Amino acid sequence: MSDSTSQDFSRSFYPFLHQDSTEPQVSMEELRFSLMEKAREGVQVKTKFFEENTDQILKLSHQLARSFHRGGKLLVCGNGGSSTDAQHIAVEFMHPITVGRKALPALCLTNDMAMVTAVANDVGFSDIFTRQIIALGREGDCIIGLSTSGNSENLMHAFATARKMNLTTIGFAGGDGGKMTEAHANGELDFCLTVPTSSIHRIQESHVALYHILWDMVHSFLQNRGLMESEEKINSDRQG
Repeated sequence: MSDSTSQDFSRSFYPFLHQDSTEPQVSMEELRFSLMEKAREGVQVKTKFFEENTDQILKLSHQLARSFHRGGKLLVCGNGGSSTDAQHIAVEFMHPITVGRKALPALCLTNDMAMVTAVANDVGFSDIFTRQIIALGREGDCIIGLSTSGNSENLMHAFATARKMNLTTIGFAGGDGGKMTEAHANGELDFCLTVPTSSIHRIQESHVALYHILWDMVHSFLQNRGLMESEEKINSDRQG
């Protein structure tokens, strides 16, 4: 990278390093206001999201509970920060911290870096999850893919593969939902929960709240066999 290119990059991504020393500095009071505004925005975004998606989240919770009840497992995947959220989800289900909640089988597909890099190198980054789904997925399992844009190509490939194998496909997205929203509208994605904001931070915060609540609701269904059975009958009657 040339010196001029390096300088351009630095100015674009780290403008504070190049500010004129005479430029007025932000006051502590302004920072306090900014901090509280971000906190308020986070609350508003999450509140609106959960109000608009309550029924969908309960339906998804029941679907996950039914899968676990029948011996299924959960596969989770994502890229970048969403990959660490995927790891977090798997840990929540596999290692419940609440007394009385049972461990449930969940696997994060970004954990095996040897497999991820092997497929990326030999086949392509777009298929880093599909090979694992083919090997590990079984009919009746569920898969959650997280993307703040909803446009991650490797997740769309993962969903397509999972659908062919009769897994329940679940997308967590942000903004306008991108390709995930389109796939859900076309019936190619079973569930799509989109946080409608352009702020990646607020999207990620909402995703964390979503999978924590989802985990709780799944266990509530599993611990209430009467509710599980009544829901099973309702779904059976609808299909009949």
